[in-house]
Amino acid sequence: MRNKFLLLVLLGYALSAQAASDDTASRILDDELTSTVLNFTSVPKLRSAIALIYDEQKQNLIYTKNADMVAPIASITKLMTAMVVLDAQLPLDEEIGISRQDMDKLKGTRSRMNPGLKLTRGELLRLALMSSENRAAAALARTYPGGTGAAIAMMNIKALELGMKDTRFIDPTGLNRGNVSTAQDLVKMVQAAQRYDLISQYTTTSSYTVKPAGRGRPMRFSNTNPLVKNASWEIGVSKTGYISEAGRCLVMQARINQRPVVIVLLDSWGNRTRIGDANRIKKWMESAYLRARGSTQRS
Repeated sequence: MRNKFLLLVLLGYALSAQAASDDTASRILDDELTSTVLNFTSVPKLRSAIALIYDEQKQNLIYTKNADMVAPIASITKLMTAMVVLDAQLPLDEEIGISRQDMDKLKGTRSRMNPGLKLTRGELLRLALMSSENRAAAALARTYPGGTGAAIAMMNIKALELGMKDTRFIDPTGLNRGNVSTAQDLVKMVQAAQRYDLISQYTTTSSYTVKPAGRGRPMRFSNTNPLVKNASWEIGVSKTGYISEAGRCLVMQARINQRPVVIVLLDSWGNRTRIGDANRIKKWMESAYLRARGSTQRS
């Protein structure tokens, strides 16, 4: 009986030692990964004028490029529009008609959402976030308590509450170049946005079909970020943006090698630059992880 007891004690000790060893190895690997990634002798060659990678696990910056530069953010704005609409707890099943007031008179952008089209607030929210529909965002702000002006005021108030000191909103769509921010501020906005389940769900949906009331034909809308369809990406929040003054923009919360990060890419010129930069970041971090793991195994 005594021998069995001793055997159990020794077995328990061995298991505890192994668990401690695994935990230590995990910490070493994590620290070496951070060290390797922070080795700026090998940085990702990004083509976006402004870029930032924020490590949510370590709560520090992995990479920055002009991260404190104030710049137009285009439709990245719609993340804030969505947050203040959801904060107001307005009924998502309420039907809202698209109005001529919602049409873009600044840039003259087009939309299939013609005046008279009726959709629920929830559908408008989804289309504003997923396919960056400007008229959907405009209608959401127009039907906010107090109207568009009140919605914009609340967007700026929330920005201040989040500590976004270099951010300003002029309109709810992002078409106005006066909507500006920094990459550092946008990390805070993305982190706030991911706390809303609907924003996470809607921004990462690959496509959605709406069925207008009456005899209107179903309309299929696609996500403006093709990476949400890529199985190799694990994306929690996504938003794209474009106006000529801002270039092509992309913000994402994602997991790379089980490591949660926020990626901000602003002022990317060329249709594929922002997506290319996101993939370059992913490849860079994955390579750093493999180098760190190889170094740990050799030691």
